[in-house]
Amino acid sequence: MGCFVSTAKDTGGNRRRPGNIGEVTVFVPGLRIPKPVDISHSLGDHLSKSLVERLSALRTRIVVMAGQEGPTITRTRRRSSTQHGGSVLGDLIQALNDYLPVLLGLVKDGSLLQHKVQFIWVNQEDDAEETAMSSAWYEVLSVLHLMAALSFLQANLLLLPRMSSDGYQPKVSEENRRSSIDIFLKAAGYLDCAVRHILPQLPPELRRDLPVDLAEGVLRALCLQALGQSVDIQLGLAIDSTKATLAVKRRLACEMAKYWQQAQDNITNLPLTNGWGEKHKLFVKWKYIEARAAAYYYHGLILDEGNTEKSHGMAVAALKAADEYLKESKKICEAFNMAPPLSRNPPLWGTMKYLSEKIPKDTSSKVRINRDLYSYEKIMETAPTLPDFTLALKPDEFQLPVVDNSWHNEKQDKGQANGNRT
Repeated sequence: MGCFVSTAKDTGGNRRRPGNIGEVTVFVPGLRIPKPVDISHSLGDHLSKSLVERLSALRTRIVVMAGQEGPTITRTRRRSSTQHGGSVLGDLIQALNDYLPVLLGLVKDGSLLQHKVQFIWVNQEDDAEETAMSSAWYEVLSVLHLMAALSFLQANLLLLPRMSSDGYQPKVSEENRRSSIDIFLKAAGYLDCAVRHILPQLPPELRRDLPVDLAEGVLRALCLQALGQSVDIQLGLAIDSTKATLAVKRRLACEMAKYWQQAQDNITNLPLTNGWGEKHKLFVKWKYIEARAAAYYYHGLILDEGNTEKSHGMAVAALKAADEYLKESKKICEAFNMAPPLSRNPPLWGTMKYLSEKIPKDTSSKVRINRDLYSYEKIMETAPTLPDFTLALKPDEFQLPVVDNSWHNEKQDKGQANGNRT
């Protein structure tokens, strides 16, 4: 049950990794690309010709589109992102949505057909070039992972700053920022469904043999990444709003740091060491440190509103921590961009544009003022503990679609795969 094959090619095999992925606001995991399989050979004796042909055609469409366009759509260019890249992403996501309800017929009611086809996908973050499993649940898991990855690509395209009509600094419109939050929450929903509802369908021996791309820790980390980046955008919107209080901004910053910390905890001990996987780890670490800088900054500003010597000392310590975290995040960002495949940052905008200017300035000012008021020894040198807020943002609930109508009158008695109708 669930035959497993994992292979690595000395010459680079079928993994076509781009050398440079361009501007990155959202890290996209290496796209897993499906390889052709002979569905007719595996299912021809068990299903009607029309259903076999439909299942095969839907999957072949994805294989062709992902194989041809996958390496192209990962290299983001602002000039073409809303033209070629955007339409290709939409078409590929639609193809996956069309395929999923037909594919689910293979696992309906525990059908033994789920083990008849050996599905093959090319890995990106795992050392093994490709992984083949005789499990339709593995195919469903791979489809959801690809849907999430393509959603990350969509969000990245939306969040690349563009030159404004007034000719000033490139910026990201509020409409694009709010749209990207919707996309992130949808991607988080795919990943949450994969962890809670698809992984448990795989027997332990198959779960152990999954590529690291599909490891539970990676799926959880990607889900948390989507939520963390959503809160980052919410914080940026709050910074732009005259109505948002310091308390609101601190809460958002602390929640963002908590999401990124949990993301890092989920992938710290996973073998993401093959280049793209290492880049994934660096991105999570960079964003976690960056988020801590934001959290300590706003915590420091609120502490400084106190009227006691202790509160001012704690404020200085928090702001100094924010400044140190900001400096560290810039170093990790550089390491991330240098890790293969190469990448670069778009012009600063949003939360980090604001904080990159404010943190050094306000830290220097508060340290100078408070050192004039109090002796150096009385200023806390250890950063105060950040407030622990309950995480408010949740993934969109994604439910697997109903099995396609083409299965309703399908009899599987040819090969006695399940004995009766599914």
